[in-house]
Amino acid sequence: MTLIRILPSWHLPPSQVTAERLYINRRRFLKTLVGVGIGASLTPLTSCQQSEAQKSELEQTLERPSLESVSRNPAFARVDRPVTDRLLAGQYNNFYEFGGSKSIWRAAQKLPIEDWKVEVSGLVKNPRTYDLDDLKQNFPLEERIYRFRCVEAWSMVLPWIGFPMKALIAAVEPTADAKFVRFTSFYDPQVTTGPGFHVGGLPWPYTESLRVDEMANELAFFAVGIYGRELPKQHGAPLRMVIPWKYGFKGAKSIVKIEFVDRQPATYWNTLVPSEYDFEANVNPSKPHPRWSQATERFISAGPDLTWEKRETLPYNGYGEYVASLY
Repeated sequence: MTLIRILPSWHLPPSQVTAERLYINRRRFLKTLVGVGIGASLTPLTSCQQSEAQKSELEQTLERPSLESVSRNPAFARVDRPVTDRLLAGQYNNFYEFGGSKSIWRAAQKLPIEDWKVEVSGLVKNPRTYDLDDLKQNFPLEERIYRFRCVEAWSMVLPWIGFPMKALIAAVEPTADAKFVRFTSFYDPQVTTGPGFHVGGLPWPYTESLRVDEMANELAFFAVGIYGRELPKQHGAPLRMVIPWKYGFKGAKSIVKIEFVDRQPATYWNTLVPSEYDFEANVNPSKPHPRWSQATERFISAGPDLTWEKRETLPYNGYGEYVASLY
């Protein structure tokens, strides 16, 4: 007699079972996230203060070529709080390719930025590969002072230098089929492995995405500089996204590829933890993160004690007049 085994509806074939290595690595990573999420954002800033030797080393990483001749866009010349201190902003960063703490500025110096190329491709009429000089010459640079809001409920004000994303859109001319844009960050496991943090089986390289109409918004910005100089490596040199109405993780750093596509692509954090990091990720004080409130934020200022200043979170990070109509 031949026995016919009827499998239950919940049964998965072996080909669809998650590999043990991937499961263990992902669990380890997500466990680490609990520590580097709101716990890290609550770390007193006094722990970020540097010795004189460390301060000197930090300052050297920020001494990039000058862009001080760039004019400030008067529409984005000021906000309702002071610009965050340059040294503090330079030592308090998320850049997970180089580690899970905020103090990745030293490890990020391994990032190779010489002869940088950015490929723009996909559903466009004029695909092109740009180097950094091309970007500076083809797209007039300006300075914009923007609020920056991290999903971990801390914030800064930063003086970015760069150009509107819509200028790149005009240059490459997306086709009517292009609905989304995927941004890919530099990744080399021999360079970007963060000590004690980076684990295999994760969706590297880091990718992010916007709808084309979001990218075309007046606020959407490509930064090549900050504080009057070219971007330091810990800030995502030499090219990064700045999307001030969204949480900071939407801003891919060290971009090497920009692709116009017809469907919503997978993105790094939304793939890892979709319940905590949604695709849209607009700053929303009334929508809490599963592990903390978003109603308030801790603003990193530049007082003598380098302390947090508690502020109410603004819808769309205060930029609703520019972007609310998109949603």
